[in-house]
Amino acid sequence: MKKKDIKILLVDDEPDILEIVGYNLSQEGYSIVTATNGKEAIAMAKKEHPQLIIMDVMMPEMDGMEACENIRKIPELSNTIITFLTARSEDYSQVAGFEAGADDYISKPIKPKLLVSKVKALLRRLKGEETKNLETITVGSIIINREEYKIIKDNVEIVLPRKEFELFYLLASKPGKVFKREEILDKIWGNDVIVGGRTIDVHIRKLREKIGDDYFKTTKGVGYKFEL
Repeated sequence: MKKKDIKILLVDDEPDILEIVGYNLSQEGYSIVTATNGKEAIAMAKKEHPQLIIMDVMMPEMDGMEACENIRKIPELSNTIITFLTARSEDYSQVAGFEAGADDYISKPIKPKLLVSKVKALLRRLKGEETKNLETITVGSIIINREEYKIIKDNVEIVLPRKEFELFYLLASKPGKVFKREEILDKIWGNDVIVGGRTIDVHIRKLREKIGDDYFKTTKGVGYKFEL
């Protein structure tokens, strides 16, 4: 995908941030659209179908967490990468962000070169998705369609955010195999993104809630596996 075909939605209530971030990314050749609060972000995302959303957490009317949760419920935006732009670096804030469906964080104050580098790293995931073999696998009563990011369990469709889907697909692709935490981080988040081990735990907890607790087993001190 060419840069001019990649659309990035910037969401922040501070005009200076929108201007600085928008200018630096548009200079790189990306197509930029903006919103100033969570409600606008949802409407703009539905209209523009961006490949990447960079969104502030603290905003009026609707904050970034709530907006992210709402966007993750929109099937046609399941592949959109969402990263929070925030000065809040506390661990609880990051965990809450991942629970809301975010893929990553970019910290304020913004350094233009670091910002561009981070965005390029995030967008490399899109290239990886384009080159993956698309296939459907069936495990028990669950059908996982990788091409459509769709899961059917007992004839009921389950919609998962992109990272949850990728983690579920990885574990279900080899039932019974224990995937080490390091392997999961590498395959799902890649070497370009630094995330903590708790990120995996958050996503596993979400999968247990949506798919079923009995499917996901913890091997203490090692990792996780999928069992029928």
